[in-house]
Amino acid sequence: MSKQIHLRLDDSLYSDLIELADEKGQSLQDLSTTAFMKYIEFQRRSEKENNAMFTFIDLFAGIGGMRLAFERVGGKCVYSNEWNKYSQQTYFANFGEQPDGDITKVDARIIPDHDILLAGFPCQPFSIAGVSKKQSLGKATGFEDKTQGTLFFDVCRVIKAKRPKMFLLENVKNLKSHDGGHTFEVISESLDELGYKIFYKVLDGQNYVPQHRERILIVGFDKNRFGEELNFSFDITPVDPKPTMNDILEKDVDDKYTLSDHLWNYLQEYAAKHKAAGNGFGYGIAPRDGISRTLSARYYKDGSEILIEQSGKNPRRLTPRECARLQGFPDSFKIPVSDTQAYKQFGNSVVVPLIENVALLMVDKMQELDEELSKSNKRK
Repeated sequence: MSKQIHLRLDDSLYSDLIELADEKGQSLQDLSTTAFMKYIEFQRRSEKENNAMFTFIDLFAGIGGMRLAFERVGGKCVYSNEWNKYSQQTYFANFGEQPDGDITKVDARIIPDHDILLAGFPCQPFSIAGVSKKQSLGKATGFEDKTQGTLFFDVCRVIKAKRPKMFLLENVKNLKSHDGGHTFEVISESLDELGYKIFYKVLDGQNYVPQHRERILIVGFDKNRFGEELNFSFDITPVDPKPTMNDILEKDVDDKYTLSDHLWNYLQEYAAKHKAAGNGFGYGIAPRDGISRTLSARYYKDGSEILIEQSGKNPRRLTPRECARLQGFPDSFKIPVSDTQAYKQFGNSVVVPLIENVALLMVDKMQELDEELSKSNKRK
């Protein structure tokens, strides 16, 4: 929901705003909104004490799932970047900061120095679903996808310019096998040429939330700083007992989330058709005492991959708050956008407690390496 305010401006200030809006290719409303956000961000930053254990930047930030995880282990975000305006709204509502826009137009030299770089670069060019859809439409995938696939090299550009001590990259499981392994080979070689040693592993979010969600995490260390003899283990600690769907479901849910007869009949007929053909396509009823399928950005379309059974009624889709919980976001996390945008945002996000666990391992390792480097320098 939007509110209106009326401002009186001097003619000269109004003319300057109009001129700047033309230069930026923005409407006067969008430019003014951005200005207000930047002012609030500046004020809030000025009020915060700088007592962070380390600094990090948040690239392809989405709604800030990775930021939330790294802040929880003592980090301070000094720069964020996210091009989607709706994700920017959610990010601002929760962190009081307006992320920069198009990363391809950002001069890496102006990005603040930082200890750790975070980047969940776009996964659609490498995901199984994304590849299948694009191939069916005759479109390019992977690095040949000029709009998204090459954004990985913007991450490399920032790494080269700022040389963080470490980085964490996140993507879909299929990244490892995409294009017969060639894609991952290019990624590995690119990071090695930058002077970083990488460690990677596919981890499943169901160790922390009631959702089967496999993602590849790539951790890199600066060999120029820490040397070649580096090691890192993804020795994560799953929660016990493991959460179930019952732990994330709301008690009173609006009837608007219940599937219509038309949609429910369509999903059943669609599933039956593909089952007869020997395919595995179809809707998924999530067991209340178990885990769900993977939440995707397409969940807003029909919610078919994760449905909740109801007594005496058609199944229902998850609410946006339940999707947030399914990804490990706290209930204090604000959802200022429409249901459609919220479903897309949480479907594209990370399992926050899983990233937090990896963040803790990374920070412990960074402190260990810093101490060893300090001792080595003193001996010289």
